[in-house]
Amino acid sequence: MNSREVQGGPAPFDPLTALREAGHPVDLLNERQRQVFAELSRPEVELLNSIKTRLDAAAGEVEGQELKLV
Repeated sequence: MNSREVQGGPAPFDPLTALREAGHPVDLLNERQRQVFAELSRPEVELLNSIKTRLDAAAGEVEGQELKLV
């Protein structure tokens, strides 16, 4: 049994962590923008991650140097 199970279940959903893990550069955003992303629901984060996955797949293997914020 791990410490989360002892404390009463899984950790609460953290939108910024979920976005970071999917490769979104949320740490490059300013504080106000990051706060908007921090307030997203799980379905909203899942939608963003789904869109990013589809865009990444459509991009091909080689791209020029550009910053993607979504």
